[in-house]
Amino acid sequence: MDKSNRKQDALNYHSKGRPGKIQVVPTKPTNSQRDLTMAYSPGVAEPCLRIAANVDDVYKYTAKGNLVGVISNGTAVLGLGNIGPEASKPVMEGKGLLFKIYADIDVFDLEINAKSVDEFVMIVKALEPTFGGINLEDISAPTCFEIERRLKAEMKIPVMHDDQHGTAIISGAALLNACEIQGKKLDKIKMVVNGAGAAAISCSKIYLSLGVKKENLVMFDINGLITPTRTDLDEMRLQFATGRKDINTLADAMKGADVFIGLSAGNVVTPDMVKSMAKNPIVFAMANPEPEIAYDLAVNARKDLIIATGRSDFPNQVNNVLGFPYIFRGALDVRASAINEEMKLAAVHAIAGIAKKPVPEAVNLAYDARNLKFGRDYIIPKPMDQRLITEVSSAVAKAAIESGVARKVITDWEGYTEELRTRVGDDDKLLRNITNMAKSNPKRVVFADAENYKILRAAQIVKDERIATPILLGDVEKIKQLIKETEMDLAEVEIIDPHLGTKRSEEYAQYYFEKRQRRGITLFDARQLMADSNYYGACMVQFGEADALISGLAKNYADTVKPALQIIGTEPGVSRVAGMYMMITQKGPVFFGDTTVNIDPTVEELVDITVLIERSVKRFNINPRVAVLSYSNFGSNAGPIPEGTREAVRILHERYPDMVVDGDMQANFALNASLLADNFPFSTLKGRAANTLIFPNLESGNIAYKLLQEIGGAEAVGPILLGLRKSVHILQLDSSVREIVNMVTIAVVDAQAKANTNK
Repeated sequence: MDKSNRKQDALNYHSKGRPGKIQVVPTKPTNSQRDLTMAYSPGVAEPCLRIAANVDDVYKYTAKGNLVGVISNGTAVLGLGNIGPEASKPVMEGKGLLFKIYADIDVFDLEINAKSVDEFVMIVKALEPTFGGINLEDISAPTCFEIERRLKAEMKIPVMHDDQHGTAIISGAALLNACEIQGKKLDKIKMVVNGAGAAAISCSKIYLSLGVKKENLVMFDINGLITPTRTDLDEMRLQFATGRKDINTLADAMKGADVFIGLSAGNVVTPDMVKSMAKNPIVFAMANPEPEIAYDLAVNARKDLIIATGRSDFPNQVNNVLGFPYIFRGALDVRASAINEEMKLAAVHAIAGIAKKPVPEAVNLAYDARNLKFGRDYIIPKPMDQRLITEVSSAVAKAAIESGVARKVITDWEGYTEELRTRVGDDDKLLRNITNMAKSNPKRVVFADAENYKILRAAQIVKDERIATPILLGDVEKIKQLIKETEMDLAEVEIIDPHLGTKRSEEYAQYYFEKRQRRGITLFDARQLMADSNYYGACMVQFGEADALISGLAKNYADTVKPALQIIGTEPGVSRVAGMYMMITQKGPVFFGDTTVNIDPTVEELVDITVLIERSVKRFNINPRVAVLSYSNFGSNAGPIPEGTREAVRILHERYPDMVVDGDMQANFALNASLLADNFPFSTLKGRAANTLIFPNLESGNIAYKLLQEIGGAEAVGPILLGLRKSVHILQLDSSVREIVNMVTIAVVDAQAKANTNK
């Protein structure tokens, strides 16, 4: 993608709609005057007085216990350097977003204009009554060391500089496992550390805590080997000075070394250096975006190598998100007064331990891997592994209790684990998992409306993100002109104009004619229809020239789906298609069907639709709990709709005894587990809320998803067309670029599943 386009996309992402990435959301009702009197005056006086009498009650009556301050002065922002506090704010907001989506921790980001240690410490220390914990971020060395040391000593809430300790904890876990696989003992390994900033110092310290011998570790900074004779070193770096006389350069140090740790700059390590290392070497090239040695160069240099990088497109990504959300989660939950060495080491061992356990199917699916297992290419867990919140947070909480810094003791660990599981909903997480599935095996997606800016922008995004390989249908000159005007990087993307005819047009027309000749279609008609992008695109998918078709942005649904039905047809054993929306809500995803195809289904059609949708939900690695909706609850009202839905459920129970489905029922009972359990304990949903709703007709389903989208603030992903033999998906009229990208992602995952089914 053109750099100017990429930059503009990033600017648009941060500026469109409400500027920034985070907001404050009330957690209590605020709809009535009584609510407001409780929230503020006079009702707020009561918790104030309780806290005044017992300061620890601040955790009971306020958000302090789940609130972390992400604080920076902007002196060492990512790879951008000293750009100032205001310029660091987008990064700090992003850190707050990660805290929330991975561990349900709320964040206020604070960018402070304080460069001296004393000033910084004074400001942050004064904020202690507000926060349950402090995450220091992007502060330059060496001041970051003294700032953290003093704040930890002078504050009674957990403080951690993630730039130092996050990478140390994750790479420490990776080192434990890599050494185990390579048959190396930590107290024997020879280690080379290139880089001597905050992260490198902290990494080296934790490696020593894990068993690495100080005399076996040599460290380089930008000026070369760190030795006791150098006069340009601070206290932190001097503690890693080596007296070895046989080393002058990095190349010297690499000879016979067991482990290389890179926290420096890209491309400073050569293949020859890797070749000179000891048998079964370990290389952690963690510079970003360019590692110290490119992954391909390293693995080609040594077949017995284990390599980790900071990049997500290679195995063994050392990613701080594996640690900090869960470390703070555990610390907050026991009201720890600090994050100490015991807690950090507990996190190291918990993360390392997860990688040794059988990988959940959800993780395999998220990364389209059938056999992820402990080994050279899997030494640390994947960021999408939902065991991180339960195992790392629990380990940190236990270490806090055992080391005496916890002010709250957990005794019911099973209950705590369940609480952790339910803390973070499956909303955005599901979309991220689906995106990872798509990226693992991108497919060719043909766009039938490519003369539209939104389609081209979406094609650009899915190409850049490696979700799909786009193929564009339409007027070639118009498309190229639009690409030029908008400065998109789509020069290598195939563009086809069906109106001009292609070498496949006649073959497609003959195929369509043979299928539809007894349905009133002549060969002349078939040739004419092949000039239509929807017919041509459907034929491309049918003939294997593309894996999926996306259409419908500028045409009505029926006209778009008709060519796919006629050319591709339904899956074996499927007699009809259906439309489904994935509604991304704050409580997790809920699947709606049928919302787009079947207007007034019969009982048998309702059964078919339910089976089709239930099977499709399973493809997203979700266990469907299906409610067939009505205006009645289990026979409480008569009429054709409740009677039809009851009969459909009876048939489903009879034919599909393993399906979790019930009805007829009203929507509020289906979605409210307590309401359902209290009133209808016999329900086969067993007191759990439904996540898949089957509507009695298209009218009710269509109205429901649009109301939830507009009033409830849910994101509607779809319509997802179900039942076709190959992947075809129809957009809503005038879909946004984000909605188109989501739909392409779904189409790719659908094409993957259909390819596996048809093998």
